[in-house]
Amino acid sequence: MQNPEHRFFLSGLACDRGPPQQLHCEDHNTNMSSFYDELLPGFASKCWQVHKFGGTSVANADCFLQVAHIIEDQLDINNDVLGPNSKNLAVVVSAMGGKPKVTDLLLEAVRHASMREHDKVKEQLDIVLEKHCVCLKNLFREEYDEQERLMNIIEGGLNDIRDILKTVSLMKWRAERISEVVSGYGELWSSQILTALLKRRSNQRLARKFGNDSISNIMKASTTSHIHHNFIYLDARRVITIDEEAIHNGAVVWHTSEEKFTQIFKEEEAKVGYDHDSSILNHFIITGYVAINTDGVAVTLKRDGSDYSAAIMGKILRANSITIWTDVDGVLSADPRRVPLASVLPEVSYDEAMELAYFGAKVIHPRTMQPAISCDPQIPIYIRNTFNMRSLGTRIFTHATTTKQNDKVVCGFSSVEGMALLNVEGTGMLGVRGVDKRIFGALEYYDINVALISQAISEHSCTFATSEDQAELAKSVIEEEFRRELKLGSVSSVDIRAPVSIIAAVGDGMVDTSGVAGRFFSSLGGAKINVLAIAQGSSERNISAVVWSSESTRALRAVHAAFNLSNMTARVGIIGLSEVGISLLRLLESERDANKSNFDLDIQVCMVCPKSDSDEILSLKNDNEGGTQSITIGAVQRVKDRSEKTKTTFADEEQVAVMSKGGLSLCFDTLFRKECTFHAIFDCTNDETAGAYHADWLRSGIDVITANNRGLSGPKHQREDIKEAEKLNGKQSGIYMRETVVAGGLPIISTLRSLLHSGDKIRRIDGIFTVVKSYVMFRISPPPNVAACSQFDVTSSNGVFEGDMKTSPSAFVGEACSFSQAVREAVQLGLTEENPALDLTHEYAARVLMALARELGMDNDNETELIQMNSDILVDIDDSLDFLNLPPKIDEQVQKRVDAAKAKGCVLRSIASIDVKSKSIRIRILEVPNHHTFAVSPPGCSCVRFFTRRHERYPLIIQGPTAGADSTASALLAELLQRTRGISTPRSLALIRRGSSGAFLHNKHSTSMNGI
Repeated sequence: MQNPEHRFFLSGLACDRGPPQQLHCEDHNTNMSSFYDELLPGFASKCWQVHKFGGTSVANADCFLQVAHIIEDQLDINNDVLGPNSKNLAVVVSAMGGKPKVTDLLLEAVRHASMREHDKVKEQLDIVLEKHCVCLKNLFREEYDEQERLMNIIEGGLNDIRDILKTVSLMKWRAERISEVVSGYGELWSSQILTALLKRRSNQRLARKFGNDSISNIMKASTTSHIHHNFIYLDARRVITIDEEAIHNGAVVWHTSEEKFTQIFKEEEAKVGYDHDSSILNHFIITGYVAINTDGVAVTLKRDGSDYSAAIMGKILRANSITIWTDVDGVLSADPRRVPLASVLPEVSYDEAMELAYFGAKVIHPRTMQPAISCDPQIPIYIRNTFNMRSLGTRIFTHATTTKQNDKVVCGFSSVEGMALLNVEGTGMLGVRGVDKRIFGALEYYDINVALISQAISEHSCTFATSEDQAELAKSVIEEEFRRELKLGSVSSVDIRAPVSIIAAVGDGMVDTSGVAGRFFSSLGGAKINVLAIAQGSSERNISAVVWSSESTRALRAVHAAFNLSNMTARVGIIGLSEVGISLLRLLESERDANKSNFDLDIQVCMVCPKSDSDEILSLKNDNEGGTQSITIGAVQRVKDRSEKTKTTFADEEQVAVMSKGGLSLCFDTLFRKECTFHAIFDCTNDETAGAYHADWLRSGIDVITANNRGLSGPKHQREDIKEAEKLNGKQSGIYMRETVVAGGLPIISTLRSLLHSGDKIRRIDGIFTVVKSYVMFRISPPPNVAACSQFDVTSSNGVFEGDMKTSPSAFVGEACSFSQAVREAVQLGLTEENPALDLTHEYAARVLMALARELGMDNDNETELIQMNSDILVDIDDSLDFLNLPPKIDEQVQKRVDAAKAKGCVLRSIASIDVKSKSIRIRILEVPNHHTFAVSPPGCSCVRFFTRRHERYPLIIQGPTAGADSTASALLAELLQRTRGISTPRSLALIRRGSSGAFLHNKHSTSMNGI
């Protein structure tokens, strides 16, 4: 008696029953017998395994050879000594597949015969004959007798079919019974071909060991410890018996089927004189799809009939496993045509497999699992790929990984397409008994199938889904049923929404797990997908949502990524290959793998516009759905240089990107793909042309991550346009992310928002906002004893602090210089805009203040020019000046103010401020005490103070370097990661900004921006 508690381990996981899996080696010559181990005795006290090969697995001669190799591997054919792992196989075979499939050809022949299209009947049957003839010639190249024997069988079968089709033609009648008889011939032929092939290969092995006499070889094998594998052809119609009247699809008469097989097995054992010490193992090659009914008439097992045949034989034999060999690697977490990153599920439960099968996943039919489930003990089912033996496939059994691993509560997603949603609504339905009975009773009378039902507790409406082709009929049926109520107004409407799709999340692990539905619907909302209806059963194994069909692919990808079954793909574009743009492109490339690993986010750069005023745009050369390419620095360089002399470490860069005409006006068309869940544009420019497009991109649903403050500081109509675009379509609009427009990588705007959202009141914000003003003012008016501060930091930080506050190679710490020299250094260090006058005339600082004013609601009555007019001027500056050689009189004017401040124990600083109470926004040149925070703020650093109700006596201060393209690039990437965090649900929520943020302070840390 078998021990019901028998257990062993499968790849480290405890399993209730079924074979442990092994890792496959690199070639097909590697033995796979240990894949199925620890076998339990079944029928006739033997250890059985069932293997089923579908039509694609036997599509041609090469496929037959591959199947033969798999079978021999399962039998450990090279180990010819009888042992505890020796097993008997039952191999179920479908008709030859490929294009065209034999079964389809035979059914087409029946259809043409019923229409008396004799030429087409002949054409279909000739293709069948030729398909088998070519296969036999390739399999049995020199065994002409075997070729002839098998061809005679096939031609005899085709003659029988022709006789049957003559009757069909005469009667112009295509009966289902006739179609079943004819369509089953393909399995008869393919199983006999495979039997002959396996016998030949088995005899060849014996001949190599014992000589060429086949009969004597078998006798020698049976009297030694050497195993002889005997392959027996079995027509399933001799065994599998169906009671067609029991249920619609026919029920197996188990007792009769088992008795028939027992008799056949005994006969075959007797033929070889089998005894318990014999080394001959009988294996059955069985026709799939076909069976016989209780009246002795040939029938078929309908859809997925061969899989069902395998399951039936598995139960009859009490097999250790049933393996379905097909052309996919296993059960996938989603349809790979719609979710390219779908992965093979190592394990799913029977229940999960049934749910996925109903929703259209390429998995076995629920009927196929019924014999395996009803067997005692239950039989595990494996789905494996005939053409990828390295793949472990999927194990279908009682429990799955979703019940064992907390992060795998959902095993997969699927969808039902071509559906329609009907809504019956009316005040007269509230609390009225029998309304639902009338709705669904009327639908049932007209054979209208209902796939999903959703009803609110108020009973004001009832919503259900049916196939799109039945929607109009369903509507007319309900309108007829409620004709009186519609006339009286108690039922107000019967509406159809079509086409829609049902998206389903499936997983046993959802049971008693909180937050699953929240994550499911949050991911749909984050992907800007509107949910039309919702349904979930009390079993909690399935959550279903109805969405518009045009959004179903995007919905599948969003939920698939949200549950960490794949990475979420973010398609991004970069506007402006400035130093910031180049640094960002490098950062996205270097961090791509880390973002996949840490955040389940694959950021693909799909579009680059080098300059905002350019009419050229760089895009992916092969921008196909599901593609994984991304534009890199090397790709940009190669496109620009158009020279093979360009040295690059990136593979195949010449194939990645192409330059085309278009410019900013084509950014949306180049970037947007409706199947993608997330799109974003990085604006790395500082000009008004790009800023004018921000509102258009937001309205189109593209997020804008900008380092360009001209969008928020431009004309009032442009600022209002951006505000409206953010709110216009609700969640359908893009998000406007603008942290870096104020102080580069410093969290100024996010801190301001946090204070406001937490109930604090902002009273005043002031500080040094621009890197140029910070640098120049510190150089012309440094505070005393700076060297002492630097030395203290070096000592106290245990060597971590490396900045000695040395502003340039030619200057010592705390050494003052002229205004013209300070400006020249700033230009040479790349701190200024292309036109330094923008920094020196307060224009840039004024734009920063406008961005802050927007957050405080103070931008409506202000303009950049107005702030400049109300601000102090250190010295008159205009665009005509040579900023590398400023006139001496400017130095003289500035030096007078520096000396005056110094005499008072102060330094000069440019301080920008917003006073909320007085609504004053201005920039002033102030004499700041030597030891004040603003005085000692290092050159090139911003220092911002927040005076609030909670931080009134001691302001909240944010200080740090804002210069350096990599600092700004890091901040831009951080905003993107923050935005996608709630959508992709990363494994790690920590946001780490990488890269030097003050590279100019020390030459050895600077990052070169040359090359483009």
